[in-house]
Amino acid sequence: MPMHDFLCQSCKNEFEELVLKNEAVKCPKCGSDNTQKLMSCCRFSVGGDNGVSKAAQWRAQGGVGPSSKSGCAGCSGGNCSTC
Repeated sequence: MPMHDFLCQSCKNEFEELVLKNEAVKCPKCGSDNTQKLMSCCRFSVGGDNGVSKAAQWRAQGGVGPSSKSGCAGCSGGNCSTC
């Protein structure tokens, strides 16, 4: 879903809004259209059981992955920071 975080420049209210197109967004608190889109964080998970990622499972078992020589299991990059 295209949810975005905004800051109202008039009343300094931070809020989320569903934006389907590149449209002006009004502050739900004061009604001003003087809003700024904020950088948002996102969260995602790849694999795992019960919401726990494979990487978290490997760390909990004292390892860094199935093979520390081959990088992470998800790619052949050899460095998890490049995944």
